[in-house]
Amino acid sequence: MLHSVMRRVTWYFDFVSPFSYLCFARLGELRDVELVYRPVLFAGLLQQFGQKGPAEIGPKRRWTYRWCQWSAERLGLPLRFPATHPFNPLHHLRLAIAARCEPAAVKRIFEALWTTGAEPGDTASFARLARGLGVEEASIAAPEVKNALRENTERAAAAGVFGVPSFEADGEIFWGVDSIDFLKAFLADASVVQNAQMKRLDSLPVGASRRG
Repeated sequence: MLHSVMRRVTWYFDFVSPFSYLCFARLGELRDVELVYRPVLFAGLLQQFGQKGPAEIGPKRRWTYRWCQWSAERLGLPLRFPATHPFNPLHHLRLAIAARCEPAAVKRIFEALWTTGAEPGDTASFARLARGLGVEEASIAAPEVKNALRENTERAAAAGVFGVPSFEADGEIFWGVDSIDFLKAFLADASVVQNAQMKRLDSLPVGASRRG
């Protein structure tokens, strides 16, 4: 008897991203795939590709926060922005790795950051979160955990991941919470990406570029 091989999809995310939080709530739409959770440092991707994050541009920051709040309400998803944003997500990313990126652990970290309105940098709250996940503080700061986060980020950049959340499937990158439908279409039929028109877009010449 032949057994079908389950497709592998890698999900790149950073807890600092409200789009990642929204995307996490939709991961259940991806069926019959092996979903790999891979936390990355969004700031590292921005530096790699010479970009600014949405929260670093005033009008875009306001739009991002409004759109995410509206989207969460539309999805029936609890959302309360943290007391300060952006924040440094390093400890939370390392906590997820120390917790083996188990979906339940990732969910609890997202909820602690994006449903309470609390200050992300509060050390007492973070310590309680880690204890609740059964993770010792020493393991969060372990060299192998730090190295894993750095390697995740470097691997993501090398694969062409420039933002979060992003999915990687069969060497193709799908960026953003609104890319899930595109990804599902690709998983059902690769020709939605692997066709002549898409190949033309991939090699489309640049007609003009900004200076300075």
